[in-house]
Amino acid sequence: MAQRQIIEGAKGLKRLVLPFVIVLAGVALAALLLLTGPSLSPQSVEPMTPLVRVQTVVLEDIALSSLTHGTVAPRTETELVAEVAGRVISVSPKLVSGGFFDAGEELLQIEPLDYELALEQARASIAQADSDLANARRAADRLDSLSERQLSSVSQRDDAINRMRIAEATLRSAKAQLARAERDLARTRITAPYEGRVRSERVDVGQFVTRGFSVATIYATDYAEVRLPINDEELAFLDLPLAPLSGEELTVAAPRVTITARFAGQEHQWPAQVVRTEGELDPQTRMINVVARVDSPYAPSAGRAPLAVGLFVDAEIHGRVARNVALLPRSAVRENNQVLLVDNEGRLRFRGVTVLRMVGEQAYISAGLAAGERVCISPIENALEGMAVRAAAESADKVSDPS
Repeated sequence: MAQRQIIEGAKGLKRLVLPFVIVLAGVALAALLLLTGPSLSPQSVEPMTPLVRVQTVVLEDIALSSLTHGTVAPRTETELVAEVAGRVISVSPKLVSGGFFDAGEELLQIEPLDYELALEQARASIAQADSDLANARRAADRLDSLSERQLSSVSQRDDAINRMRIAEATLRSAKAQLARAERDLARTRITAPYEGRVRSERVDVGQFVTRGFSVATIYATDYAEVRLPINDEELAFLDLPLAPLSGEELTVAAPRVTITARFAGQEHQWPAQVVRTEGELDPQTRMINVVARVDSPYAPSAGRAPLAVGLFVDAEIHGRVARNVALLPRSAVRENNQVLLVDNEGRLRFRGVTVLRMVGEQAYISAGLAAGERVCISPIENALEGMAVRAAAESADKVSDPS
């Protein structure tokens, strides 16, 4: 019995001591590993230097221009109006929408018979009035002779003079009627006042037209005009004429314009010149219209379509040349017209510049930069003066360096 109790006591003691033995063995093993394992030395972590893209400044002379758009319009548009009434007896085959005609060409004729009769009547009236005047003058001369010899009374002489004056007035009236009859007869033939094209026609053979009836709308084709709206700030970059130009001035002083449009599925260009600016500035939009002239818009030209009236076109007005200008991306210009330069030590430097203009995604810098300087064109948040950066080209070299 006593032996059994001793054995059970030993087993209980073993259960109590075993966990402590395992813990002590783990601690001893960890200590052994720390003593015999490789030593770990702390390593310094270098701060990340931002990688930026840079653009080297190049100063150049740049021809400035202004982009705009407008609609082609004829320089002269006319309503052809019947100046006499009558039945239309002939219409030119060119008097159709889109038809071309020459200056002085007959386009339409109205029945002239009534006007020919009126002309003959006016001529007969002149002959009658001329004869009456001759008789009145002879009678007055005879009474003058008799009056000198006191063979006629004063009243008879005065009556003869009055009849002569009435005959003179009648002759003048007859001559005026003859001129009107000749003019009306000539107006039965409607001719083209200039070389041009028919926009629309509203008459046909057999139709009776009244005085003042519009038979057609025509326009001149010697040159076309395009009204181009531009912002008043753009005027600083364009040498626009303050007065209309003509003659030799057009070839010397007129700013050049390039007209571009898509027509018949292809893109075409036409040369033009600015001939004048309109005299009114829109107070709300701050826009002013300049008028460009396109000579011979319908003249045949290899590979170029005619410049149709009503066509919507884009236009580039060529302006003056700006000297020593640097072109930068618009995003490179920061608040207060400042840019970030990257110096030779790879540090950022703020620099104030003069912005000549902004066009699209480009900034034109006219002062503040020197040729060869490097401008940071990458967006950097919280940029600081003297902040270290890596230019893209330098970063690539460092990455490829095996050391």
